[in-house]
Amino acid sequence: MKYILNPSTDPHWNMAFDEFALENLQVEEPVFYLWQNAPSVIIGLNQSAYAEVNLPFIEEEGIILARRVTGGGAVYHDLGNLNYSIVGPIDTMGDAKYLMTGALIQMGLNAERSGRNDIFVDGRKCSGYARRLYKNRMMIHGTLMWDVNLETLTKALSVPGSKLEAAGVASVRSRVANLKGYLSQYADIQEFKEGLHRIFADVDEEIDLTQEELDGVTRLAREKFRSWSWNYGRSPETTFQKTVKFPCGSVTAHYTLDHGVFSVILFSGDFLGARPASELADQLLGKRPEDLAVLPVSEFFDGLSAIDLSTLFQ
Repeated sequence: MKYILNPSTDPHWNMAFDEFALENLQVEEPVFYLWQNAPSVIIGLNQSAYAEVNLPFIEEEGIILARRVTGGGAVYHDLGNLNYSIVGPIDTMGDAKYLMTGALIQMGLNAERSGRNDIFVDGRKCSGYARRLYKNRMMIHGTLMWDVNLETLTKALSVPGSKLEAAGVASVRSRVANLKGYLSQYADIQEFKEGLHRIFADVDEEIDLTQEELDGVTRLAREKFRSWSWNYGRSPETTFQKTVKFPCGSVTAHYTLDHGVFSVILFSGDFLGARPASELADQLLGKRPEDLAVLPVSEFFDGLSAIDLSTLFQ
């Protein structure tokens, strides 16, 4: 296959590049590109960032949140992960979803497709993929875990109080596999990447994008894929309940976030405050959780700051 070189490790730019390639590349046969992301959590098109991601953890660690243009679940990327995308006319993409499994087998692995969109090696998941259609074109993209930090992966995708958090790192390790342990012929992820490139490209040529096209990707990243409205505001309606014991008493927040803003919120508990907490709840309707920072929280919850109360929404 012909190929594109994409040296970017910017998750938002790379999400934009996928959409731009699908909607704008004029090719008669499939083309591919291999790429990597800096530490990031990539959520599926239809997922809620608030329900799927440990937002306090990724913010503290400087891990980027990005939303992709395909469905499926949330995944953690770092520079120990290699991603691939294949784009082409629908009528030429019949075998595209089998290509990566075949390439791994060619490398000597006991690889097989499993379920809807996973690739397993010796019974452990090493890859997941998804697809999107646009007019007469299709894109398939996926991950390949080479040497991903599994502890960070677990924490980033463990929403506080979730079953995954309770299961811990050991359960994740039992389900997934880093390919580094299976492919000793490659010294590092760069050699692994070059090996895959040789299998897919053979002697085919590189497709060079114009500066105008690259500027188009940058603009798309800035206007769409870096925006709060895309990464957070697109989140579907999600309902939560959380209780925290504060010096003023126990506070339970019952709330619903719809496209990233409060559509329902109720405070209950044995807490003390000079003003009814229902008034604060009314002020929060239609606002984002981070908007709490500018409200007089201590008037409703004795001695509490906005930062303290915000733990109810993390």
